[in-house]
Amino acid sequence: MFNFSIFPPPETANEDGLVAVGGDYSPFMLLEAYSNGIFPWFEEKGLIFWYSPDPRFVIFREDFRIGKRLLRYYKKHNYTITMNENFPAVMRYCQLVKRKEGSTWITDRMIEGYTKLFNLGFGLSVEVWNGKKLVGGLYGVLIGKYFCGESMFSLEKNASKFAFIKLAEVLFYEKNFKFIDCQVHSEVMERFGGKNIPRKEFFKILKRAISG
Repeated sequence: MFNFSIFPPPETANEDGLVAVGGDYSPFMLLEAYSNGIFPWFEEKGLIFWYSPDPRFVIFREDFRIGKRLLRYYKKHNYTITMNENFPAVMRYCQLVKRKEGSTWITDRMIEGYTKLFNLGFGLSVEVWNGKKLVGGLYGVLIGKYFCGESMFSLEKNASKFAFIKLAEVLFYEKNFKFIDCQVHSEVMERFGGKNIPRKEFFKILKRAISG
């Protein structure tokens, strides 16, 4: 890991963070990308666009927080929350989420590629159930003690937030992860304690996390 045999060095990215165009969603290519701080953001005309933004948005364990009102709801909820129960279904629901920018970036071949990665032990999903109905969840890539969140969905109020709280509880307090990679800024993750850090700093903590 941390050789650049497939991708150019992330430092060569343009001002938007674009590193490379092309490739596929094979487990080998995905692992090479994430191990080097690169991730696929979207497709255009069948081509995959790979990014490594600067700054990078992360949540450190010591910064993680839950708003008082949300915490009250979380403690009182009647949902069942599982992990790795149905990774493909979570991706499918994330694919259907209506987004401000228009169509989803999650394609069918992306779901196939990430599911293969998950089956090899390099993915993680959180599912929120109301009875037997899947009403919220999230998924991402897992390598060593590094987790990169990819997408989340919610069919009922706060369901995706509850999924993230469960994720953080397990990774930070049970598995001793130091941070969660959120890739780019979002208001939701900022409320959980997320902040921007320089890409150079991110590479340092990424390398330590992947090595375990």
